[in-house]
Amino acid sequence: MMLMSIPGFGADLTHLRYTLGMRKANGIIAAAFILVLLLGGVLYALRKSPPASNTAKDTPSTKITSKRQPSNSNPTSKPQTFDKAQYSLDDPVSIWVVVDKQRPLNPKAYAPDDLAPVGGGQYMRSTAASAFASMVAAAKTAGYSLTAESGYRSYGTQVSVYSNEVKNFGQTIADTESARPGYSEHQTGWAIDIATAGCIEDCFGGTAAGKWALENAAKYGFTQRYPESKSAITGYRHEPWHYRYVGTELAQELVKTGQTLEEFFGLPPAPNY
Repeated sequence: MMLMSIPGFGADLTHLRYTLGMRKANGIIAAAFILVLLLGGVLYALRKSPPASNTAKDTPSTKITSKRQPSNSNPTSKPQTFDKAQYSLDDPVSIWVVVDKQRPLNPKAYAPDDLAPVGGGQYMRSTAASAFASMVAAAKTAGYSLTAESGYRSYGTQVSVYSNEVKNFGQTIADTESARPGYSEHQTGWAIDIATAGCIEDCFGGTAAGKWALENAAKYGFTQRYPESKSAITGYRHEPWHYRYVGTELAQELVKTGQTLEEFFGLPPAPNY
């Protein structure tokens, strides 16, 4: 016998199916709602949490490290040293040519071809002349007067200067204060004897202008070539008035080291010819 043929049984079965269907639908809806809530929570958590890489960049320890050691620093690199081979020490044209009693000019009758006036009828190489003009202007602004007493001297002029020294003081003394022809810094065009009002040569170092020059000359590329207590190295007595142009880089380095050109470049002392 078919159950559906039992009176009332079909209606009950239909009701049961409807009830079960509703429960199943409600369960699916509930599960979907819970899943939506879970996904929403995950997305919210992800949005609130910064990526791991960003967190690492912003940690205090990383910031301190970046300040102590910039990205472009190289802890293994050595401090830069002064390049002593930038210019020739032998070529008379060179800004760093070293001329002393052991190092004559080559050729001995050398003459520069770019002389420029520095006042008082004196001349220097054009670069040195420009630097000296700047130095004179700065001294004037500071309230001091600097003038050119003797700049470039030709080979022939040095013959006359040295001969007069020998005639007046004898060769021994002459060799302590005047260079023989072909051995003079003045012949390079890089040297200048400086004076101030009412004072030439020896007294210059004791004047306010002379002291200013000694303290400031390196800023303009000049060095006092024959400093005190260096006669055994340079071969000449102290000449506070004699300055040599070597460029600001070397001039300032000589101030730091307190050395003569011979000492700085590792050349032998030149007390005698």
